[in-house]
Parts: sequence; C-alpha cells; structure tokens
Amino acid sequence: MKPHYWDDARRALARSDRTMATIIDAAGDAHLASRGDAFQTLARSIVGQQISVKAAQSVWGRFAAKAGEVAPPRVARMRASTLRACGLSERKAGYLKDLAARFAAGEVDPARWPGLDDEDIVAELCCVRGIGRWTAEMFLIFNLLRPDVWPVDDIGLLRGIERHYRGGRQVSRDEARALGEGWRPWRTVATWYLWRSLDPLPVEY
Repeated sequence: MKPHYWDDARRALARSDRTMATIIDAAGDAHLASRGDAFQTLARSIVGQQISVKAAQSVWGRFAAKAGEVAPPRVARMRASTLRACGLSERKAGYLKDLAARFAAGEVDPARWPGLDDEDIVAELCCVRGIGRWTAEMFLIFNLLRPDVWPVDDIGLLRGIERHYRGGRQVSRDEARALGEGWRPWRTVATWYLWRSLDPLPVEY
C-alpha cells in the first residue's frame, strides 16, 4: 500500500526541485511499500549491508528458500553453516541468528516502535548486534514508512546525488546532509527516487 503522504511529497519535491521532478517523472507510478513484517525487514537490511541490491536479492532468495519460513523461531534454529551456504558471511549469519533469538525471546518488541520518534528507534535498534545506524534507517524507511529519513551512509544515495547534482563528482556526507535540508520533511521520498534513478528494480527490505 502506498504511504499516505506519498503523493503530497511527490508534488512538493517536484515543485521545489526541477532535477528531482525529472527523476520522479521517470519513475512512473512506482512507490515505496512496506512488507509489514519487522523481523523480515531487519533481516533483509542485514543481508543487504555493503552489497548491491541485485546481490542482496539473490542471497535473500537462497536464504528464504532454505529457511522455508522466515520467522524468528525458525531462523534462530538454523545452523550458521547453512546460512553461509546461502551466501551470507560468517558475521552476517551470526547477526541473523542473534536477531532471530532476540525476537523469539521478546527482547525486541516492534509494538513499541510506532510511538517513538526516529532517533529513539535508531538508538534502540543499534543496541542489537549487527544493527548500526544504516540498518536502523532502512527499517525506518521500509517498515515504519517514516517520511523524513536521510541515510547519508548509504552508498546508493550518495551515488544518486553525485550523478544528478554534482556532475559525477564525489560528494561528502556533509554535502549530502546540506542538500537534504532542502527536501525536508520528505527526505525518505527523495532518497527512494534517487535509488530508483540508479536501479530500475524497486528498493525494498
């Protein structure tokens, strides 16, 4: 389902930025959508750390097929060697098992998160092994559909800025932060369209 704010955000971004308007127009009717499952969203983010969207989808497909059911109790019982055979590094296999165990034990409780602001959720998630700020921000975007997330540690976001706003010149995180200020309160939407401008496959976790 389309986020309730999506159309308003599209119009506001397009009115304020001619380059962004072109990017939005090229993406057609596609939009951000939540998978709705907190565990799977976080697990996909761990799988996707530091690899391309295409590679992440390939690894996830093998992992999901092997798991049968991508649910905390099942993943917690999987052997690390089985996870590694799906293409996961030893470290990521450990992160997934730890995440699954915390969900299964109730140590991680998604029911609390809708009432927290973005930074509180980031701080809570970063206490989980293997989850840093980037992964927490992917969760805010792809599960909670928060409208104003600006993940300046994301390589795809930086590459999109470089291509469309810097003529291919490398951009620093500080420069990206400064550019993003002009897109408040819809920086999630701007991020998503910049991702789509680089890869026609919808970005999803």
